[in-house]
Amino acid sequence: MLKHYLHRLGKIPTSVHPLVKSTSSPLPKASDRIKKSDFVLTPYIKSNNRRATYQILNTVVPYALLWILAVQAAAISWWLLPPIIALLVLFSLRCFSLMHDCGHDSLFRSKRMNRIMGFCLGVINAMPQYGWSRDHAYHHKTNGDWERYRGVADFLSTEEFSQLDPFHQKFYEVLRQPLMGIPGGFFYLIIKPRLTLILGAYDFIHHLFTEGKKPSGLNLAQIISSNKSKHWHTATEFWDLLFNNICVIGSWILLGNLWGFGLFWSLYSITLSCSATIFIWIFFVQHIFEGSYAHQTAGWDYVLGAVKGSSYLDLPAVLRWFTADIGYHNIHHLSSKIPNYHLAACHQENAHLLSAVKTLCIGDLFDCSQFLLWDAESNQLVTIASFRETAQLKTALK
Repeated sequence: MLKHYLHRLGKIPTSVHPLVKSTSSPLPKASDRIKKSDFVLTPYIKSNNRRATYQILNTVVPYALLWILAVQAAAISWWLLPPIIALLVLFSLRCFSLMHDCGHDSLFRSKRMNRIMGFCLGVINAMPQYGWSRDHAYHHKTNGDWERYRGVADFLSTEEFSQLDPFHQKFYEVLRQPLMGIPGGFFYLIIKPRLTLILGAYDFIHHLFTEGKKPSGLNLAQIISSNKSKHWHTATEFWDLLFNNICVIGSWILLGNLWGFGLFWSLYSITLSCSATIFIWIFFVQHIFEGSYAHQTAGWDYVLGAVKGSSYLDLPAVLRWFTADIGYHNIHHLSSKIPNYHLAACHQENAHLLSAVKTLCIGDLFDCSQFLLWDAESNQLVTIASFRETAQLKTALK
């Protein structure tokens, strides 16, 4: 009976991309596993400046006009605002999606142009783009390797979770529920980048006075260069963080004075909190689901991390546009250099290799949100409830 129960816990349901013939084949043997070279990717790694420019214009211009419209509508009646705010949220989401492409140097041909536009889009969403892109690149490098990268919410292993007391176990579970994405989104975009700069500046000032008092003969330039901050990894990341904060806080002051701080902050906090929440949810269901590839470092496979550690997110056409086709996440993880406007075609070209793809929709979020623990022994994600049931059975059999 125990064997039957454990087998049921490990079962992986098959849900297949609609372009692919349904199969229920198990994971291939190591010798038969598909390789990245099996996929047709290279023809799609071609950025188009004209398409990229058009995407920037059809996103940023409407977003700016919607802000003006919102201010005008508020002067007439606040009841006119909900549909405008909904559009502001969606266009903010698209700004973030295009910033994501810039971070992979895929939107434009020029690395410099991606850097400039990525910075500007980062200011629109209050996110320092360079540091975010560096962290995101690490996610791509380690996707499916749960020893090195623990997902969107720093998940614990079953062993680590078992060492927590009941209060902290419950606290861990509550913090990772979908609705916590709303305050989490506000903190992630509006508070965290400002707090990071403040904490980093405090550490630097402390370092400056500490090192300056030492009779080591270091001059000011040497003292500055000797500071290794835990809040940024390189000087480039620091300057991006600093200039982003200057631009963001400057825009807050300017627009607050222009439109009124009450109106501006009401619209701004709702827009950014909701767009960040949606992106967190999307990222969640793209990687956290039953049967997701969640391996130890030993034996981890990059391609399996892309194909089985990422879902195909089946979105309505409208949301596909506002998320810049990020739902084709398997292809995106196989090659992050493919711009968003080529992802759908590349996915269809390689459909015959994607029989193991998990198909999900936003409505599956609450089901996926149950898988909050990583079981290193079985290399899979498990629910807290199933972990506790298994632990009780093991205790009973002792």
